[in-house]
Amino acid sequence: MTGPLLEVTDLRTQFHTDEGVVRAVDGVSFDIGRGETVCLVGESGSGKSVTSESITKLIPIPPGEIAGGSIRFDGMELTDLPESDLRDLRGSRIAHVFQNPQETLNPVYRVGRQIAETIRIHEDVGKEAARKRAVDLLDRVGIPDAAERVDDYPHEMSGGMKQRVVIAMALAGRPDLLIADEPTTALDVTIQAQILRLLNDLQAEFDMAILFVTHDLGVVAEVADRVVVMYAGRVMERADVYDLFENPGHPYTQALLACLPGRGDATTAIGGSLPSPTNPPDGCRFHPRCPHAIPDCKSGDQPPLHPVPDPDAVATGAGNPAGTGAGGPPGEPVRAAGPYDDTDGAEEGGWDEVREATVSGHVASCIYYRQGYDATTVRHDDAAADGGSTDQGASGAAGDEEGGGS
Repeated sequence: MTGPLLEVTDLRTQFHTDEGVVRAVDGVSFDIGRGETVCLVGESGSGKSVTSESITKLIPIPPGEIAGGSIRFDGMELTDLPESDLRDLRGSRIAHVFQNPQETLNPVYRVGRQIAETIRIHEDVGKEAARKRAVDLLDRVGIPDAAERVDDYPHEMSGGMKQRVVIAMALAGRPDLLIADEPTTALDVTIQAQILRLLNDLQAEFDMAILFVTHDLGVVAEVADRVVVMYAGRVMERADVYDLFENPGHPYTQALLACLPGRGDATTAIGGSLPSPTNPPDGCRFHPRCPHAIPDCKSGDQPPLHPVPDPDAVATGAGNPAGTGAGGPPGEPVRAAGPYDDTDGAEEGGWDEVREATVSGHVASCIYYRQGYDATTVRHDDAAADGGSTDQGASGAAGDEEGGGS
């Protein structure tokens, strides 16, 4: 069986500042298969954008650095790849679409020239051939009268058209992986829907994998195959999109979903705020805002990722040989990629549901899924939103997008 196109394992990216070391990404692991869409979701400041930019070392170095972990793309280790090789990879096999097209496009050059330049950087083609490709790409992404608009400057286009131009630039190298960082945030909902449909059509046409960074759970529900929920630089939950919405395992995921209009109380936000990136709390990083936190949640390191079994198995205790309702095998963490297999020693006493959850990849970093704890405590999804008052907005998104970097 063909392995994942991208494998990120225990990625650690940090920034050296006057206030201390900011551990923006602190042990993140996930993978993406060919033709698959994986969404990174979480509040602003969770580490989503830094994770995506670390893949091709777009972070500023210094003050940033990739302090540890592995990033493998189609079998190549990217963390120790020379800058010249990374430059060849960017824009060809791995392409980025950023949040604000106005900042991505150069205002003093015509859009066709910018697309053609991208083509000529990675391919040995002449100016006329590159211009023809640029017109074809503009037409493919839905720019009307592409042969004429190819000579427009960015300021002559609407926000939605500029984002289409940026997507055309990203597709110029026929990438295997498209990293889309909040590509619809600056657009109105009608244009947003058009861009999402466009990306879906282009993914099918080019057989691209997409890493989609967003704080909007409505977008996640529409585009994702799998979801990685991040909080304060760590992975809180990883699941198939259906499992995540129907059976959210981590209290943080439940709290995010409770803020979604039509699902929970959209007027209730998650209590508190993200912890200090230079001095995160011990234990689970969500515990200061979690209504289910117990003393064990507040000490040690972030809990490992435990399998999240079917809710019926949790309710009956079928997933726990000790009969406590715990939803996971004894304390070993689940590894990042591929079919998870650390169920050793769980053959007796009813670990079938746990093994099924493990293979499907639905895991959560919560102590309640560890053997000896009662997982039914965190299965009351509506309680996760009652974390107290907050000054953060929650109108159908995972967090306020203002403040930028995630």
